[in-house]
Amino acid sequence: MTLQSTLQMCCLLVFSTTLLSSCSESKETFPALVQASQDDPSMADAGGMTINPFFQESPLYLNYPPFDRIENSHYMPAFERGMEEQLAELNDIINQAGAPTFENTIIPLELSGQLLSRVATVFFSMSGAHTNEGIRELEQELAPQLAAHSDKILLNPVLFERISVLQEQREQLRLDAQSLRLLEQYHVDYVRAGAALTRQQQEQVRELNSEIAVLRTQYRQNIQSEVNDLAIVVGSREELTGMSEALITAAQNEAESRDLQGKFVIPLLNTSGQPSLSNLQNRALRERIHTTSISRGSRGGTYDNRQVLSDVLRLRAQRAQLLGYASHADFTLEDTTAGLVTSVNHRLAELAPAAVANTRIEAADLQQMIEDDGLDFELKAWDWPYYTEKLRTARYQFDESQLQPYFEVDNVLRRGVFFAAEQLYGITFEERFDLPVYQEDVRVFEVFDSSGETLALFLMDPYARSTKRGGAWMNAYVSQSGMQGTTPIVANHLNITEPQAGDPTLLTFDEVTTMFHEFGHALHGMFSNVEYPYFSGTSVPRDFVEYPSQVNEMWATWPEVLENYAVHYQTGEQMPRELLDKVLATQKFNQGFATTEYLAASILDQALHQLSPEQVPSADEMTDFENQALMSAGIALDTVPPRYRSTYFSHIMGGYSAGYYSYIWSEVLDADSVEWFKEKRWSA
Repeated sequence: MTLQSTLQMCCLLVFSTTLLSSCSESKETFPALVQASQDDPSMADAGGMTINPFFQESPLYLNYPPFDRIENSHYMPAFERGMEEQLAELNDIINQAGAPTFENTIIPLELSGQLLSRVATVFFSMSGAHTNEGIRELEQELAPQLAAHSDKILLNPVLFERISVLQEQREQLRLDAQSLRLLEQYHVDYVRAGAALTRQQQEQVRELNSEIAVLRTQYRQNIQSEVNDLAIVVGSREELTGMSEALITAAQNEAESRDLQGKFVIPLLNTSGQPSLSNLQNRALRERIHTTSISRGSRGGTYDNRQVLSDVLRLRAQRAQLLGYASHADFTLEDTTAGLVTSVNHRLAELAPAAVANTRIEAADLQQMIEDDGLDFELKAWDWPYYTEKLRTARYQFDESQLQPYFEVDNVLRRGVFFAAEQLYGITFEERFDLPVYQEDVRVFEVFDSSGETLALFLMDPYARSTKRGGAWMNAYVSQSGMQGTTPIVANHLNITEPQAGDPTLLTFDEVTTMFHEFGHALHGMFSNVEYPYFSGTSVPRDFVEYPSQVNEMWATWPEVLENYAVHYQTGEQMPRELLDKVLATQKFNQGFATTEYLAASILDQALHQLSPEQVPSADEMTDFENQALMSAGIALDTVPPRYRSTYFSHIMGGYSAGYYSYIWSEVLDADSVEWFKEKRWSA
């Protein structure tokens, strides 16, 4: 366990690709767990068996989490003991009589918090992937406690003094490169947390951290509540004309699960745009879905996020100024490859005009299609996806429904995602059925390197459900560390609509691309080869972490890979070459829209986080501020809303605050890598 991982979890950084780590120091057996329960009655039931699986390492393969033994009642005792144990471990460092050394200070910091890591990793993974009311209540209760725990560590003056002494002596310590980097990063972490401030200033930091932690939890929970509360209820099958039979059946099943027999329910995804808009012929229903989607968090009522967001922005700005930065964005970007606010602003401003120009051309084409159909209305945001698909069909003579039979989920996973990795890296995959999962749809694979040694365990959680947050992400249950001898256990989470029992899961091309993208993050975790868990896997600057995932997207359309997995789910026949060529030809289609909606969200993120405390808009001003920020950037288009509006922008409550630009930043490296592969003419 790295101290950094503990502190990340204490801050509840669990979004998108904010990756949680869990490492273990010793290899206990199940009998050892029983013995431990005899020593501590709180761990055992009347029969003497362990009832809290977090109190010792998992006895399962590679410390795989014992999901079948974990109950809500286990979390809080494990958190409490985990925080207590970590503070005791740090006190042992503080109370040493000898002068600080790398071995008696930095190494113990790296090894601290094993129990806290185990419980936090699973808890925050479940809060996103398979939550319940008990977990939601615990999140609210734990938020200020974990923030306070983090501050007890990072604002401890004796620990900071020991680290500072080593930092000053670093040139004489004769450390290897990775150890030197570890020392320097610990010093940076403590300074950025406020360890160099006065005691009074540190107390202010503690108060701000506690308030922010509580509000962030509230914001995230409001988003998920809004998604479930605002699911679109449709009264008749006729209104769903244009939607595939599989999706209509899924909507019917969702309605029945909500005791709405005879109706149909379309759940909302976390983005502004909704996939159903691409197919629905009923324009009034399209408008209702769109307006409902963008109203989330700003419509008043219990789940309104405007005040919560305003408070978080103000508190973040106050904390940044207390730490010596002009804004939260300045604070955040200092620790990235971009480095400066001006660098990010320049990049976004440079891209916006071209994206908007392309979007206007695309809008004109769509408007012409509306008029060619003999209709007399102006293109609106809820029309864009529908007429884009019509234009795609007209221009390339195919539509999404023709593709989906060739994108059956298991074929895409095994013959696409896994196949590309096998050909590139020599790794292989074997599904395991002997390890417990937290939900029946989750699958587990053991991954072997080219020599046949175990490289990692990989969990795939593909389907959407009401207990799961929107979007797609990767997380690590165990992170690689040479020092601790740990092997990665990583997971991908998607939100694919689950078909009726017995029907195949046929993906859209966007879902295929997302699967390849998230597996790029998984590979990042699997191929980690570091000594210290601090640097494990995806523990890299925020605007670099998207690079491996974006590179991995290219294999989705690489001819040799696409030909291997794009086979008809019924006949096994390959996608016809003509259709395959059309898929490849559409890669730049509608890119003005896609880039504009992304840039709009990135610009909004920066605008919100480059404010001083006095400039933060109130709840009533939040929508106007958002509109003005987009207008000032020249990217305010009625037909193209930001990919996320501020009141349901989950990324900015996690590790992507002032960091959503990271995707476009990483694309520069991504583009260079793609060109390199093309030059080498890699072939499966």
